[in-house]
Amino acid sequence: MKKLIISSMDKGAGKTSIIIGIAKILGKNFGYTKPIGDRLFYRKKRPWDYDSALITNIFSLKENPEDMSIGFDHSKLRYMYNQESIKEKLVEIASNTSKNKDILFVEAGEDLKHGVSVYLDAISVAKHIDGELLTIISGDENSIVDNITFLEKYVDMRDIKFKGVVINKVHSIEDFKDIYLDTITKMGINVLGIIPYKTELTYPSVSYLGERLFAKVIAGEKGVNRFAKNIFVGAMSANIALRNPLFKKENKLIITSGDRTDMILAALETNAVGIILTNNILPPSNIISKASECNVPLLLVRFDTYQTAKQIDDMDPLLTKNDTEKINLLEQLMKEYLNIKEITNF
Repeated sequence: MKKLIISSMDKGAGKTSIIIGIAKILGKNFGYTKPIGDRLFYRKKRPWDYDSALITNIFSLKENPEDMSIGFDHSKLRYMYNQESIKEKLVEIASNTSKNKDILFVEAGEDLKHGVSVYLDAISVAKHIDGELLTIISGDENSIVDNITFLEKYVDMRDIKFKGVVINKVHSIEDFKDIYLDTITKMGINVLGIIPYKTELTYPSVSYLGERLFAKVIAGEKGVNRFAKNIFVGAMSANIALRNPLFKKENKLIITSGDRTDMILAALETNAVGIILTNNILPPSNIISKASECNVPLLLVRFDTYQTAKQIDDMDPLLTKNDTEKINLLEQLMKEYLNIKEITNF
């Protein structure tokens, strides 16, 4: 049974997305584990890792997401385990999640060094369970080459099975190949795929924003799976907003106070994908009815407009189980740009 550890040089490189894309292509019975969780959220008063829960829900895995990680907090892990016991725990989780499976995907921490003080960094994990290591690298062209050079010069891969690298989110693949690919291959680094950057994958769905903001959907529930490509803060009058070119953009999400009926009506009349109502203020019932008729979600939050906009600006555009278009796009990208056969040996 194959064990593939998916690591990255930097946070947000796309490990989870690549696992989802490969799993969709393979269509095989697979297991998943993320030894050290780094996206903590609570479900049913239990700590889950967001990525573990996402993959469990997308693929209807039988395992419980809370059993896919050893822990989250380094200090607790140091208190509970030593080097030998954490290795035993990792082997136990890998064994449980890979039982009767064709392949086990092990998602490492947010970067290559994450978890090293508790023996759960990517290289330690590869050694502990005798798995193959694949490293995802993304960023601008210079940082990609710097990261690969650092990997080749300073990271000791002698005692592990290092598959190579996947270069993700590249804006111009042809230019990258022409300028950098020879330099990378001469280092002895095996490049198993170069995946293009797709803006479609960066747009959050209205449902995702609502979940992260702990919002209450008071109207337009059927429209919550639409994507917000533009965010507009409605802090001015509706007349001024309507003259603003940003307000005229398609697939816009409006953030405004619940008592700003002029702004809410303007958003409904210009086909907004959603409206976030701040300050925990409900608009009049006729506006709620109109939003329901238009299938435009109204999301009620307790924060003020500035706090809400700031929270959205700080969010990572993570996948959700209902992002069918994005998941299908990931499958297409992995099929076209990855050497799946060499990565998985299937």
